[in-house]
Amino acid sequence: MKVDGQNIRPIWLDSDLKKVKVIDQRLLPHEFLVADLKTVDDVIRAIKEMVVRGAPLIGVTAAYGVYLAALNSPTDPVEDAYLIEECIRLKSARPTAVNLAWAVDEILSEMLKVGDASEKVDAARKEAEKIAEAEAENCRRIGAHGFSLIDKISRSKKGKTVNLLTHCNAGWLACIEYGTATAPIYAAFDNGIDIHVWVDETRPLNQGARLTAWELGKYGIKHTIITDNAGGHLMQHDMVDMVIVGTDRTTFTGDVANKIGTYLKALAAKDNNIPFYVALPSSTFDWKLRDGVRDIPIETRNPDEVRYVQGLDRGDIRHVLITPADSPAQNFAFDVTPSRLITGFITERGVCRASEKEILRLFPEKKKS
Repeated sequence: MKVDGQNIRPIWLDSDLKKVKVIDQRLLPHEFLVADLKTVDDVIRAIKEMVVRGAPLIGVTAAYGVYLAALNSPTDPVEDAYLIEECIRLKSARPTAVNLAWAVDEILSEMLKVGDASEKVDAARKEAEKIAEAEAENCRRIGAHGFSLIDKISRSKKGKTVNLLTHCNAGWLACIEYGTATAPIYAAFDNGIDIHVWVDETRPLNQGARLTAWELGKYGIKHTIITDNAGGHLMQHDMVDMVIVGTDRTTFTGDVANKIGTYLKALAAKDNNIPFYVALPSSTFDWKLRDGVRDIPIETRNPDEVRYVQGLDRGDIRHVLITPADSPAQNFAFDVTPSRLITGFITERGVCRASEKEILRLFPEKKKS
């Protein structure tokens, strides 16, 4: 994507092939900083501390983490036992996003097929780059399929503004290119559709207010930041035509784990007959879990993310306490939206209803024999 006229991605391999470079998303929109990841520990820290975030990007970052593990192997040749142990550490960095484990396993599988140490390193790099390019292409296709939904609404409104509502950031910052939930938005804008996006602030880390708003602003798309709890009011008053969100893990039966607060948006959309779509690449499906509400692990994060808020003060980024100093806080990072509340999924293979039958229709190779 373009930022101030420059093509950039949230992650790339440095020209020396010895370090991975990422945008430090904790500092946006007030400071644009690129960080270097040189070791597996750097990658784990970046994922845990949300230097990088968003399911597809976490997966690609972890894939490059496997490459760094091989590159920095303490033995020559690279020992399989060491690689497996490093992959276990990578997969434990964050529990909810399924892309992480999927990408690590994909890289490891390729590496275990080769014996020569240099070949292992080369195989890891090529496979990580392959995954990055595949995720970018998947998001482009999600945009193409989702565009038809927005175009249909625009035609029904005779060209009047189409109002979309998002939650968290499921844009290119969370992916590699285009984003998931934002991909159809970018496609609609590029095709001349008059669109406006309601951007949930998305407490506690404000990924909507900080990141989605920054993305849309750089692209020139009309948007308005709202408090998390304003969405229901907007839907009641016919100010939302469609809700579109991303996901960190989705069961093959259609239950969706996404940033905390997504479930409430789905309830409000259902009550007001507003279409509620989830955009995701196939790498975000969990093909093993059936019951998302019971079985998807929900990450709990540092309660200080709730107690403090980050902002710009006289040119400096500061953290400010907003609660009583001695009040406890709980920080659930995700919630699960049951399939019955979801209008449909937008995937790289097309749009389908949120049901096991429809999902497997698009991905028949995942059917269990």
